[in-house]
Amino acid sequence: MSGPTDAIAEGDYQSYDETIDRTITFRPVDLDRDLLRLHDWLTSEHVRPYWQLPDSLAAFRTEMIEKCSDAHLTPYIGSLNHVPMSYWECYWADDDVLAEYCTTTPADQGIHLLIGPPEYLGAGYAIALVRAVLAMQFTHPATERVMTEPDVRNDRVIHVFERCGFEPVREIELPEKDALLMACTRDQFQSHGVIDRA
Repeated sequence: MSGPTDAIAEGDYQSYDETIDRTITFRPVDLDRDLLRLHDWLTSEHVRPYWQLPDSLAAFRTEMIEKCSDAHLTPYIGSLNHVPMSYWECYWADDDVLAEYCTTTPADQGIHLLIGPPEYLGAGYAIALVRAVLAMQFTHPATERVMTEPDVRNDRVIHVFERCGFEPVREIELPEKDALLMACTRDQFQSHGVIDRA
């Protein structure tokens, strides 16, 4: 698969996953580089049912500027062999709306994700990508739990999370969706894979 490639910079996270024979990289979103790409991904047919972001580029830019300046959340571009193909939001659950629905601690993290280009869907990459982002999150020594809240309709993503060590907690009604609250502890993650893969 071809496309523009990302160079590795200080602060990026990189690991190699032998199950897919690919190098996985996460780097913080840079709107000068990524705005048009993200707008295309987040308004695409396979993403639209699960992400409620504005269609107009100007409104989308405003939304993304807010996300990039939000102290509790870091947006990332995920790449395979340095080709950008996914979007991730890693956040501190204690400072998120999620904390209104469950007990959280200051070191709990959360995750949102989407695969961008359709050619990457159903290609067997999702589990390796989620394991890699969890490994990145668990490099924070105080983090013992990562949480997520996929749309209850998104059976495919729920299955991927379960394969990576997440367990369902309960269904919750978030402002934008009915979600399945899921949690993965450090021990659960280690039982499903190795943290240090770099």
